[in-house]
Formats: sequence, structure tokens, C-alpha cells
Amino acid sequence: MCNTEVVPMKENRERILEVALEVLGENPDAGMGEIAVAAGVVRRTVYGHFPSRLDLVRTLTERAVTEMTLVLTKAGATHPEADATWAAFVASVWPVTHRYRVLLALRRGEFGEAIHGLLGPVDELLADLVERGQDDDVFARDLPADVLSQVAYGVVFAVADVERSTGTLGARAATITSLLTLGVPRARAIALVDDRP
Repeated sequence: MCNTEVVPMKENRERILEVALEVLGENPDAGMGEIAVAAGVVRRTVYGHFPSRLDLVRTLTERAVTEMTLVLTKAGATHPEADATWAAFVASVWPVTHRYRVLLALRRGEFGEAIHGLLGPVDELLADLVERGQDDDVFARDLPADVLSQVAYGVVFAVADVERSTGTLGARAATITSLLTLGVPRARAIALVDDRP
């Protein structure tokens, strides 16, 4: 009896999280009531899983950090060159960028400090990767590594926004453009993308 009650609660929680990503992706200011309606549950159910909007946003951010950290770690383990690691990371994370782009918008809003703190591990990994590329003269040195990594990563999300509304761009465009932002020569950026399996 206990198992049959726990499974629906877990399914509700997962559904709420999935729907919240979509709803907040469309409107970062959406409230818990809008998320509840979209998820097909009552507000009380949403609040039962997430006592506040901040708790919901924190959970979404923690999931994103876990997912992106795994992808970046795997890319770094399979590609010794910094630019190849970056290309593999963007290609791997691209299918879920639309899910987590909302975090960039929320990072600039009322929960900015909390989100910024939670995204710290991903920011550090990206900055370390860019610093390695700068040390190897693969990436530009015009900006400090932590700033350049954020600019290049922001490009990926900007392309994802256009892709979501027009369907005209994709992982290839995001990867090449972010590599160009990092200072990788165009021919090398294209080769890194086109040589991927």
C-alpha cells in the first residue's frame, strides 16, 4: 500500500519539474499557480513538493548542475584538447539547452544570488576549461577565463533561443559560434564540429 502511494507522488513531482521548465522557459515570471495548471494538478500539490517558488527553482538548478557537470566531465575525459572538449560539451548538452536556458533568465531575476551560487560548480569547470585552452594558446586571452567562458556559454543559449522560435539553427551553429567566440579559428571550429561522429 505504501508503494502505490509513493510512486504517484514521485511521478507528480517529476511531472511538476518537467512542466515548470517549460512554463518558466516561456515566462520566467510564471507563478506556482500557472505551473500547477500546466501540470494538471492543484496548487496545493505543487506546494506539497516545493514549499516556495525558490525551492522549485533551486531543484531545477541542482538538476541542471548535475547534468551539465556530468556532460562536461565526460567530454573532458574523452578529449585532451580544450577546443575539442568544448565542442563535445556543447554537442552533448545541446539537446537539453532549451530546458535549462530559463536559468539564465532567472539568474538575472529575484533568485539570482541563489541560482548563481548553485551554478558555481559548472561555472568553475567551464572557466577551468577555458583557462586550459588559454594556457595552450587554443583560446583567446582578451578576457579572463571566467568571463570568456560565460560569454561563450551565453552564445550557446542565445542560439538555443533562436532555435526554439525559428527552428533554423542547431547544435552545429551553437558549437561553431561559441568556438569562434572563444577565439578558435573558423577552419578549426568547423573541423571540430564536422569531424564529430
